[in-house]
Amino acid sequence: MTDHPVDLDKHRGMAAQKATDLRRALAEVETNVRELRERESDLQNRMMTVPAASWPEAAVKARYLLNLYAATLPTEDTRHRALVAALFDDFARLNGEG
Repeated sequence: MTDHPVDLDKHRGMAAQKATDLRRALAEVETNVRELRERESDLQNRMMTVPAASWPEAAVKARYLLNLYAATLPTEDTRHRALVAALFDDFARLNGEG
């Protein structure tokens, strides 16, 4: 009997090790996606319930919403993508960021 744990992965074949690694990676990704969705939901709830106290705070909310919108645009919709980019430039300019 030893006090050291046995690494069972060393006793498996290469295919079994790869399958185990893949299952572990997939479980980690699924956990990260679930946590991200929960954080996004919390953020959206705060954005809906806490009114902006200034124009820059309202612009932060608008940026978030525009990013959601832009993510749904087809790649070939360059006109709307350009409009969103121009608005982001306006936000930065008016906020003194550049």
